[in-house]
Amino acid sequence: MIHGYAAILSQEALGLSITAFVRMTLLAHTSEVVDAVEEKIRSIPEVVEAYLLAGDDDYLVKIVIDSFAAYEDLVRRELRTLPSLSSIKTTFAFAVTKPPSPLPIP
Repeated sequence: MIHGYAAILSQEALGLSITAFVRMTLLAHTSEVVDAVEEKIRSIPEVVEAYLLAGDDDYLVKIVIDSFAAYEDLVRRELRTLPSLSSIKTTFAFAVTKPPSPLPIP
């Protein structure tokens, strides 16, 4: 099934030089909390991918942004306001080892 087509734009050409992978953990996992967290995550334009996880962390979020100052502002303004948030752990990427690629069709 094809979900659509997209142009792949250069982050650097758009001035979006920072890629952050953010792992978030929640204190509570009620349906209301999870629904509110996921709705908020989907509403943040800088979040380009987000995954619900099994394991120690609850979410992995990929953020693309123009500066560390803008990232700090996004954390203060958006991420820290998530309901029932316990922790935020950020890892910044230095380079792309393998860009997004087509799915491996068996």
